[in-house]
Amino acid sequence: YMQLGSSDLKVSIACLGTMTWGVQNNESEAFEQLDYAVKQGGINFIDTAELYPVPSTAETMGRTEEYIGRWLAREGPEMRKKIVLTSKVSGYSTMRKYLVANRKVPKQAEATPRLSREHIFEAVDASLRRLQTDYLDLYQLHWPDRYTPNFGELGYDRSKERDGDIPFEETVQAVGDLIKAGKIRHWGLSNENAYGVTMMVQTALRLGVPPPVSIQNDFSLADRRFWTDGVAEACSPHAVPGGISLLAYGALCGGTLSGKYHKDDKSDVEQARHVLYDDFQPRYRSERVMAMAGDHIEIAKKYNVSPTELAYAWAASREYMGSVIIGATSMKQLKENIAAFEKEIPAEAIEEVDKLHLQYERPYFDPGLCRMGRKF
Repeated sequence: YMQLGSSDLKVSIACLGTMTWGVQNNESEAFEQLDYAVKQGGINFIDTAELYPVPSTAETMGRTEEYIGRWLAREGPEMRKKIVLTSKVSGYSTMRKYLVANRKVPKQAEATPRLSREHIFEAVDASLRRLQTDYLDLYQLHWPDRYTPNFGELGYDRSKERDGDIPFEETVQAVGDLIKAGKIRHWGLSNENAYGVTMMVQTALRLGVPPPVSIQNDFSLADRRFWTDGVAEACSPHAVPGGISLLAYGALCGGTLSGKYHKDDKSDVEQARHVLYDDFQPRYRSERVMAMAGDHIEIAKKYNVSPTELAYAWAASREYMGSVIIGATSMKQLKENIAAFEKEIPAEAIEEVDKLHLQYERPYFDPGLCRMGRKF
């Protein structure tokens, strides 16, 4: 078990992701995953968000939290004490105004979600209601309020800057007050860069608010921006008291690094997220990511391990890793994902696969492709 940043939270190296629950998985399947992961798989860390499931709609958002809440109600208060439960509040999004409307019962007027004090307080209360708990162990800012290149965007574009950003001080003070109120124990960042981390930390220290303890970013063999773009330095214990632990999502690039898209038999991918939702996360399926995955698969064969085991072992071995988020739409996938962290992987295999980034720097940006792998 790993300690998250300066917190007292001890979490399993594998974190149970939940974003398919409510679209690709129904409630009984979610319960089955929770039962196995927590009671048999050694997982004590559950990650969700007000936005989930994804792809998100006005009809489905919040459904994942409701599933978890009903499971917790079934299991009772002792189970709640055993798990580390985290959710997220959404940042600025003109496409998801329904998020604000759905935070109230009955629904309120739609509005652009922001990381303002009012919106953060409304969002946490809604999450607590759906999750049927009176506190969250960790509360994350899902993405920034300000404009910043995100979700696969290549670089910063000044023409996209907006007036009226919520000040860092307002956001940080809001989470600090939630900690004082006992609604959250700790807070974290997500989809954030080095500038945002530094500003959040310095603001927290200035206001007397505990600094964030985690950051949930896209991170895999194919996406090393956390390590290469200064975020790892901004999260180091040298820069932040206690450090900020990485919670890696996308460690399998949406399944690409598992090798399932390279098999001649396509039955395993007929119901895969990237088949059902072709426009979702195309960066994980760019030509160069697919080529890199092919090389990754060959290295795994060489050392007699599965591609999934090797990809997870590489991620888990990083010095800044707090937990690696896994996701599954079937029990077979879930059991394989959890077991992957128990496999002894030769150090030579991890070293060899680590060198692939020298051949495939930023592979999700193919020549002729732009944001998130989409063609111009």
